[in-house]
Amino acid sequence: MNKPLRHIAIFCGLLVLALLLRDNWLQYVQADALQKHEHNRRIAIERYAQPRGDIIVDGKPITGSKQTSGSDFEYKRTYKNGPMWAPVTGYASQAFGATQLESIEDGILTGNDDQLFFRNTLDMLTGKKKQGGNVVTTLNAAAQKAAYEGLEKQGGKGAVAAIEPSTGKILALASYPSYDPSSFAGNSTTTDTEAWQKLQKKNNPDDPMLNRALREVYPPGSTFKVVTAAAALENELYTDADQKTQTPLPWIMPGTRTPLKNDGDLPCEDASLREALRVSCNTVFGKIGADLGNDKMLEMSEKFGFNAEQFTPVRANASVFSDDMDKAQTALSSIGQFNTAATPLQMAMVTAAIANDGTLMKPYMVDALQDSSLNPVEKTDPEELSRPMSAKNAQILQSMMETVVEKGTGGNARIPGVTVGGKTGTAQHGVDNKENPYAWFISYAKGADGSSPVAVAVVIEDENAVRGDISGGGLAAPIAKSVMEAVVKAKQ
Repeated sequence: MNKPLRHIAIFCGLLVLALLLRDNWLQYVQADALQKHEHNRRIAIERYAQPRGDIIVDGKPITGSKQTSGSDFEYKRTYKNGPMWAPVTGYASQAFGATQLESIEDGILTGNDDQLFFRNTLDMLTGKKKQGGNVVTTLNAAAQKAAYEGLEKQGGKGAVAAIEPSTGKILALASYPSYDPSSFAGNSTTTDTEAWQKLQKKNNPDDPMLNRALREVYPPGSTFKVVTAAAALENELYTDADQKTQTPLPWIMPGTRTPLKNDGDLPCEDASLREALRVSCNTVFGKIGADLGNDKMLEMSEKFGFNAEQFTPVRANASVFSDDMDKAQTALSSIGQFNTAATPLQMAMVTAAIANDGTLMKPYMVDALQDSSLNPVEKTDPEELSRPMSAKNAQILQSMMETVVEKGTGGNARIPGVTVGGKTGTAQHGVDNKENPYAWFISYAKGADGSSPVAVAVVIEDENAVRGDISGGGLAAPIAKSVMEAVVKAKQ
């Protein structure tokens, strides 16, 4: 072979080698990335080529699928009572992707999950079209309805989280205002895109797509005093609910000349823990926080779940208790102000741990995954997260919270024939606390056998309310009561 031909042959060989290398690189190294690429339309077409499996509550689907026309996407998602369930389901949109359970469990719902391989193979052999599986939730439909309708009736912004203390099952997760995921489930550049744009925060200051139960952190106000009381009992600063505390009135915060004020002329001087929680003494619980110090208050807060994201499996933002505060700042944080901030889920977790005799269970909302024939694919088992308190101290704190409902600020949560424990909170916020405060209420219901079927946290933010009318007992407690009643009734 002459020299020019040899050069051409070598060059062509190098081109073939480069092509083979590139082909193998694309097929084996980049295959997964290309398959998942946001601009790979074939994946989206395949995702909507058949009805999605359903998200199930109380044995009934809260989702569905609808055949479309004029699109290469054959089916689109539908929702029953979409605004009520949006904080649980999220959305699945042909144009805007998916969130929350719709995204996390997309493989099961579309039928593409590896766990469905046997089912899909069997269907292929029998000529049956591939179908998605189901996501069975822990939610209680009656509790969710009570939570959402309570928030809707209130009319402001707010959220509710309810948990079964003994297992960690999430029974209700409501946020208001909300949105209907069906309104933008398709890919129309007019109706779906227009509906989507109207829901964005830049166009809608109420931010209806914000999941306030999981993703918004609020100053918890006086509801955090139960955490401070738990720290006092666990660290043996006080050992009895009716033991007098050493709390002067006024009480000057350490390192300052500033007295910590109570909300009115309250009997807080040397008040017992029970009395201080009943009337919500800032001085008593602020001094407890300062006496214990930042480290011990931080330790107790983190045992209850603060400073860590929670995965339900939908992610919940981390609640906050700071680790670098002086005594005065610790005092303010110990009454749920300063830097302290919590999601409604977090405060439901605190309440659930107290009601469960000191054991905190990991919160979860997916009970099981099923294939298209309703056979179980995966089951969630309850999991202990931590033990913030001894059973003895948790029961002391329960008795204090029950006094709050029976004889104190939580009277609006009373349920005839049911033992209820609770704590109100009115959390200040804004520059110089000029904004309307947030109204909080945390509570649990207890059965005749002493077990608790439900723990609830409710927060209300209402910019239009008269400031003097805002209180956890007035705005939030009635919603918590209706949620607890729904769960108790279902258990009877």
